[in-house]
Amino acid sequence: MSEPRTWVTGLGLVESPRWHDGRLYFSDWTAREVIALGMDGAQEVVARVDSLPLCTAFDPDGRMMVVDAARGLLLRLEQDGSLVTHADLSGLARGWNDIVIDGRGNIYLNRAGFDMLAGAAFAPGNVVHVAPDGSARQVADGIAFPNGMTVTGDDSTLIVADSYGHKLMGYDIEPDGGLSGARVWADLGDAAPDGICADAEGAVWYADVPHRRCVRVREGGQIAETVELDRGAFACELGGPDRSTLFIVAAEWRGMPDLVAPGTGRVLSTQVTTPAADRP
Repeated sequence: MSEPRTWVTGLGLVESPRWHDGRLYFSDWTAREVIALGMDGAQEVVARVDSLPLCTAFDPDGRMMVVDAARGLLLRLEQDGSLVTHADLSGLARGWNDIVIDGRGNIYLNRAGFDMLAGAAFAPGNVVHVAPDGSARQVADGIAFPNGMTVTGDDSTLIVADSYGHKLMGYDIEPDGGLSGARVWADLGDAAPDGICADAEGAVWYADVPHRRCVRVREGGQIAETVELDRGAFACELGGPDRSTLFIVAAEWRGMPDLVAPGTGRVLSTQVTTPAADRP
């Protein structure tokens, strides 16, 4: 593959890239901002939330959902730019991380079982389902460190990156939004998968911070393609006019407690052959 194109530089810890309505949305966790990037290079800050992590997803109606991990809230971005509470998760637990929404409106959030930033003792994490009425329930557990998530194009399978377990987990999505059939979707060896996205052939791209790359893997673990970088890859998303542009958010990882080197966050892209899955 050719050298990745650079779209934006000078960012902090960048995460949660989402393609929606002709723009790439991503979060700068350092600045506590959600930013929209147009294909003309124009940028717009669409939300500010004092939270780390700060992840987003769009529902089938085109509404952005924002995880306010600091307060344990799932927020909804209104047309006037205000943020309102969509679901209160503070009674369940803390440590909220990524979010994904399938084509039927099922919302899935995951959380680590311990406060990594505070140096707490390890405990496995889980996945929670949020129904359209805002009610929430745990639907999967026992994941060492749940990170990025995606849904296959037919809305049948939720895939969860387990960074500490070096694998992608697969779950069947039940009619009521519950999960069943937990299985190792792909064993990734020594990789540490972070943000992920699915393509139209059912393969998954995963970002890998310590190995400074994004990798396309098929179910069962077969590696199909690799994009090498000069800094840690935190997440990736297929977008662009034909959905065949792989956007990558990356930064120089410093480890705890500094996280990333200031100003090293970037938005990059490269062209790939297989476009995104229809959902999400």
